[in-house]
Amino acid sequence: MINKNILFRADSSSTIGTGHIMRDLVLVSQHKDANIVFAVQDLEGNINHKIVEAGYKIEILESNDIEELDRLIKQYNIDMIIIDHYGIDYEYEKQLSTLNSQLSIMVFDDTYEKHHCDILLNHNISADESRYENLVPENCELKCGSKYTLLREEFYREKAIKREKIYDIFIAMGGADTQNLNIQLLELIPHYFKVAVVTTTANKNLEALKVYVENKESISLHINSSQIAKLMNESKFAIVTPSVTVNEVHFMALPFWAIKIADNQEDIFKYLLKNGYNAIDNFEKDEIDKASIELVNFIELSYDEKVEILSWRNHICVRKWMFDKEPIALENHISYIDSLKEKKDRVYFVVKQYGKAVGVIDFTNIDLTNLEAEIGLYAKPMLKGVGSLLMQNILEYGFSELKLKKLVAKVFEENFSAIRLYKKFNFKQVDKENSLIVMERIDENR
Repeated sequence: MINKNILFRADSSSTIGTGHIMRDLVLVSQHKDANIVFAVQDLEGNINHKIVEAGYKIEILESNDIEELDRLIKQYNIDMIIIDHYGIDYEYEKQLSTLNSQLSIMVFDDTYEKHHCDILLNHNISADESRYENLVPENCELKCGSKYTLLREEFYREKAIKREKIYDIFIAMGGADTQNLNIQLLELIPHYFKVAVVTTTANKNLEALKVYVENKESISLHINSSQIAKLMNESKFAIVTPSVTVNEVHFMALPFWAIKIADNQEDIFKYLLKNGYNAIDNFEKDEIDKASIELVNFIELSYDEKVEILSWRNHICVRKWMFDKEPIALENHISYIDSLKEKKDRVYFVVKQYGKAVGVIDFTNIDLTNLEAEIGLYAKPMLKGVGSLLMQNILEYGFSELKLKKLVAKVFEENFSAIRLYKKFNFKQVDKENSLIVMERIDENR
């Protein structure tokens, strides 16, 4: 049976966000033969104009009282109501059904609440049908999981297009961004990252965000964008909330990590952790800084990554400070990395920050008897301001993971920037070998 008259009940605002309306506009496309009406309140920061722009009839409610909604159902002879609203519960739904015996009720749910409905939709990738046992009527049709994910047509188009990756990071902290997290997050991200930030006019902190990104060429701000899929497709990495946006980045196969900022994101958050995705329990600077760094062992690099690292190593800005200043052939480079699988006295890492490879650190002549090793590092050529980050990871891995007592560095005496970096991190000169200065740092806690 085709439902001739369908009423959507949803709201949007600078407090509750815009996600309900946006996903409802996707669901509408599954009911092309129906007469569609949206019942919404005129809340501050709403995106009701999106409904009008899409060509659907809209009725403005003065309240969330059931009497007002019931009048609309009778006025439009509604066959089905689709409820996408946290403020409407089991008792409300049951009363609607009593008042309208022929009415079919479909509800959105992502927090496993009790419902009186004919159809329940949980389209999150984390949805678990078994958890609705005893929460819905026996004859309720359950639509749970990624196969029901509501994606706009743009995502299916973009999935088939290979685009240049012009952004290092895609950021989506919610259309309303009620906690003003966009600015806080941008303050943590170094200037050498190209960032795309998406938000909406429902964001009550929008003016402050506009001021913040002004004159920052590395940050691109997108407001009410109709090209979210394209922006994701042009990005290398995403930072999002564990919400509907996770469904989108997952579909686009975009590497991501998620920051939980609301209680109703707990389910997706737990799913992400359980399935090996990167997720942070709340917005804490130290936790984000820690999560942003990844050390990737050379032996785990893909072929393309090995080729990229060789291009760094052979760059004149890097190899001029190496003991062997000649360019290295690709076959020799690959062979050496393969040999590392059998060696216990050395380890090399690519340091990634927010998913982007920014430099290399290494430990050689590792002596676990005397608890010492030689160290080295170099940044991606032409990338400025990475030295301290690389050194912090050397100290963390050397002293905390390898449990060493002494780290030794040999630096050409003309390499003034490297010497300054080592001194900044309390390395002391202990010797000189021809044109090499020998510096070391002792872990005083061991």
